[in-house]
Amino acid sequence: MRIIAELPHPACKITLFNMNQKYIVKFEQGQLEQSYKLSELDLTGGGANEIFQIIDEEFMNTVIERFKTMRADFSLAYQRQQ
Repeated sequence: MRIIAELPHPACKITLFNMNQKYIVKFEQGQLEQSYKLSELDLTGGGANEIFQIIDEEFMNTVIERFKTMRADFSLAYQRQQ
């Protein structure tokens, strides 16, 4: 797996990887992470720039909300074990 690019964002770290004819976009916030895989064949040839266009403001809002949900879910699961 090879790092292609990092995209700065105030809410999370965004890293773009390339592996086995797939792009992997990884979002990290603290100890949580989300990743999305895209086949190179599903893109029109724009590579990293095309992927960065997919990561628009609306998508980023859902990623950030999902981090909040993930954190809440984990917190509740942890509390049940105490």
